[in-house]
Amino acid sequence: MGLMDKIFGTYSERELKRIYPIRDKVLSLEEQYSKMSDKELKDMTPKLKERLANGETLDDILPDAFATCREAAWRVLGMKHFPVQIIGGIVLHQGRIAEMKTGEGKTLVATLPAYLNALTGKGVHIVTVNDYLAKRDSEWMGKVYRFLGLKVGLVIHEVPPQARKAMYAADITYGTNNEFGFDYLRDNMAIYKNAMVQRDHAFAIVDEVDSILIDEARTPLIISGQGEKSSQLYEIADRFAAQLSCLRVKEVDAKEEQDDIDADYIVDEKAKTATLTPHGQKRAEAYFKVENLSDPANTTLQHHINQAIKARGVMQRDVDYVVRDGQVIIVDEFTGRLMFGRRYNEGLHQAIEAKEGVKVEHESKTLATITFQNYFRLYGKLSGMTGTALTEEEEFRHTYQLDVIEIPTNKPVARKDNPDAVYKNERGKIMATIARIEQCHAKGQPILVGTVSIEKSEELSKILKAKGVKH
Repeated sequence: MGLMDKIFGTYSERELKRIYPIRDKVLSLEEQYSKMSDKELKDMTPKLKERLANGETLDDILPDAFATCREAAWRVLGMKHFPVQIIGGIVLHQGRIAEMKTGEGKTLVATLPAYLNALTGKGVHIVTVNDYLAKRDSEWMGKVYRFLGLKVGLVIHEVPPQARKAMYAADITYGTNNEFGFDYLRDNMAIYKNAMVQRDHAFAIVDEVDSILIDEARTPLIISGQGEKSSQLYEIADRFAAQLSCLRVKEVDAKEEQDDIDADYIVDEKAKTATLTPHGQKRAEAYFKVENLSDPANTTLQHHINQAIKARGVMQRDVDYVVRDGQVIIVDEFTGRLMFGRRYNEGLHQAIEAKEGVKVEHESKTLATITFQNYFRLYGKLSGMTGTALTEEEEFRHTYQLDVIEIPTNKPVARKDNPDAVYKNERGKIMATIARIEQCHAKGQPILVGTVSIEKSEELSKILKAKGVKH
């Protein structure tokens, strides 16, 4: 903490001082609302809508709306928002990011701004990272909204296209970032307006906001259509690639002279790329009877060869993909789930099909695409919650014009949060992790190790097996 922060308080502390009077106003209404009958409490929804229709703003009705939702949650779920959760709700309503520690009840926090903003009739989208959470939260928190006379929608993979329009027409819609994004793309491809399922992008509350808006921000959502029939060049390029020798390196050194390398192509395991060496290029020119592979006239041939050596050298069966019933199915590197219906683009999927000796399907062409970053910037108001946002505060501010407010915990944190440990290289980090696991294991202390991908988990597992550590 810098000297200025010590004197004037952090940005979050200064902003919270402005929010405390609003929180106190909500808390002051607790006794009044607790005395209401169920019918009187339910009648608050049309009364609040009427106040909006008569010219009041959402900020004007916020204390009453929050007090209504808070009392409803207590009657329906047996849960009453703590003062810090009210603060979190205010931050979300203001279109900001609330950083709340794990276990502080972010799911319940979202009900306050969702109820308030749903009163406008424009719809609220609550975005989660997977189908399970979307379904759970829509059923669990949905009881509060339904008690107060609002409709709740759910958009997950199993929801059929014909049911989606009704889901988006609800006052509050729960769903995953993927489903919201793909529905937007399909709407843009619809020929008739009545075939579109989404309506206004008025307000979104994004759970695990750093994961969706930062880590996956540039992940493109792509809808592909059937293109031209795949050429025989995939099989021919694969037969050629099968004859080539490969040199695997952890990372390609840009300064290294490739003329001396006694291999036809190099696989960079870190960047997951495969590149022909000068030796391999000469072999390709002789095999395909062309004078110069780099000639612009040979761009298509060069592309097919590059995809063939990538399919052979980089893409591993039963790691990156599986072959089932004569089809190549992608394996999600983060979850390990099979991604049915998804295909690698730019001809890589066809190159793998040629390598595996299955039917080479039609090439696909991109019909519609958008990144998560561009999709979520469509919303008139955007907010989010996570346990870790301050580290990406600069990026949130620059890309989305969102500031991060650190919400205090309801009770002092008993857990000891150690500072991050930084290592010179990945090997050092892995060995330090293994050493720590061994320490805990020796004491009989259970330890949970989280990694970013299955590949990293398997790497740790391999070392632990070699050391005889059961896991």
